[in-house]
Amino acid sequence: MLFKSADEFVKSPSRAVTVFGMAGVGKTRLSAMLRASNWFHYSADYRIGTRYMGEYIVDNFKREAMKVPFLADLLRSDSIYISSNITFENLDPLSSYLGTPGNPERGGLPLEEYQRRQEQHRVAEVAALHDVPYFVERAKLLYGYNDFIADTGGSLIEVVDPHDLNDPVLQTLAGATALLYIRGTDKDAAELVRRFKQSPKPMYYTPAFLVQKWAEYKALNNISDDRDVDPAGFGAWGFEALLHDRLPRYQALADNYGYVVEASDLAMVRDGDEFVDLMAAAIETRMR
Repeated sequence: MLFKSADEFVKSPSRAVTVFGMAGVGKTRLSAMLRASNWFHYSADYRIGTRYMGEYIVDNFKREAMKVPFLADLLRSDSIYISSNITFENLDPLSSYLGTPGNPERGGLPLEEYQRRQEQHRVAEVAALHDVPYFVERAKLLYGYNDFIADTGGSLIEVVDPHDLNDPVLQTLAGATALLYIRGTDKDAAELVRRFKQSPKPMYYTPAFLVQKWAEYKALNNISDDRDVDPAGFGAWGFEALLHDRLPRYQALADNYGYVVEASDLAMVRDGDEFVDLMAAAIETRMR
């Protein structure tokens, strides 16, 4: 969805935008702010963690609870109920399920199990992104929202090919929404790595990239046995490697399909009207 002019977007009776970029760059903050300005907020990660991976997450909770005899007896007798309390702002249930590969005694997962869960996430993310047009219409017909924001995870770029104009996921998104890249700086990237170490987010690696970085991390740290890998150490190192690998692909996606705003400019936006102005400026920049 590319516009012939900024006015076409500004004066449209209904607007739909999909935001993408690095995890933690401000997509969810923007979406929450727009929700307060009467925009419908669709969170791809929330959809993944509820509709498509909810059972996996809850079953994992139950497996852990069954290790405690007191809780196991209560579960078997249906005396207690375990559920996931995932929200737009709190994706910890999804993060805890996806986990990090490494030493099980330090909270890590065997690499093979981690890869299995990664594939579950890939399938779920593709499905959640294909749901966007349905929710655009649902928001309008069911709830009366004319404006729509799709808040995607940083891993969107891993399930699409930004150079393929026939990519099915991108065809779905671009057919129903305007794609907007929130572009950070090197300073933003360093801050995101610091924040990731404090509060990890759900991470998805393509299979080949994961195998490559797993071997590279072990070599750098003189580790021969997978069980000796520190999950937290690999998680932070892998996040930084993945972040820098994604940046040129985010830009290619914006070049081929959409628009760009700087994260620093977005941070100054206070409401829906100011976001529309910022989006209009991005449209004018692309036209030039």
